[in-house]
Amino acid sequence: MRFAAVESTDPEFIIDVEGVTKRFGDRTVVNQISMQVRRGEIYGFLGPNGSGKTTFIRMLCGLLTPDAGQGRVLNYNILTESAEIKKHVGYMTQRFSYYEDLSIAENLDFVARMYGVPNRREAVDKSLERLGLTERRRQLAGQLSGGWKQRLALAACLIHEPKLLLLDEPTAGVDPKARRDFWEEIHSLAARGLTVLITTHYMDEAERCHRLAYIAYGSLLTHGAVADVVRAAGLTTWAVTGDNLYPLAEKLRGLPGIDEVVAFGNTLHISGRNAAQLQASITPFMGGAYRWEPIASGLEDVFISLMETAKDNFA
Repeated sequence: MRFAAVESTDPEFIIDVEGVTKRFGDRTVVNQISMQVRRGEIYGFLGPNGSGKTTFIRMLCGLLTPDAGQGRVLNYNILTESAEIKKHVGYMTQRFSYYEDLSIAENLDFVARMYGVPNRREAVDKSLERLGLTERRRQLAGQLSGGWKQRLALAACLIHEPKLLLLDEPTAGVDPKARRDFWEEIHSLAARGLTVLITTHYMDEAERCHRLAYIAYGSLLTHGAVADVVRAAGLTTWAVTGDNLYPLAEKLRGLPGIDEVVAFGNTLHISGRNAAQLQASITPFMGGAYRWEPIASGLEDVFISLMETAKDNFA
């Protein structure tokens, strides 16, 4: 079903796009993706490396032009008003992209100058304070740890007071405390009305999003709230605990009804979409030294299963 993405002026939707497609040569790297993200929502965008997440984000913020599709971001047309979109979006790339031989304050001042931020010095001071960077304002960016570089990058994204944040794997390579602090800040910003689209490989982070989408090989496989995504997958999962699980895993793989066998420490998760077939296949292995119990399928079980059924468009 089509929706009038280009004509929509509903202020509730910050992102409202349909059929967005991008090709490089004969490769379709983003294949007819549609998405609607509401104001103040934290929307998780998940998928394996090379799935098209970054390309899609670059089309949303006006850095790439779609080859097909239509829609609006911040009520600006993604095909004809990319320059306006850039002014009101904060984009945090996967790699640290600021000047390592400039201080934190100098980097923020440079970004503020690029965006034409009024009262630039005051804006820099406000950004430093908001992200807890004031005491380090003179420290060179190249001397910062991963967590502090992350704070600087977020401060730079926010200095022009954007209405939409596009964050591409912002917590990769930072420690657990820095990740936790970062997510606290993201939820605080969303509570004040800022919309966030964030890519991540961490399932615990995905579960902190209001809604999420999962793509593989350029195609959208599922979307919705976490509970809805798990329910829609229709997976049945058993957990097996015990010692020396590897031989058991090898025997189970490929049996009827078993779509995946994944090790989690001293536990195996065995999942499939045909509950009856799965039950029949595992019954001969029950008992003995292993403990078997049915469990609720988790987000990671669902995404691994989706990857198993996805078609590689580069194959």
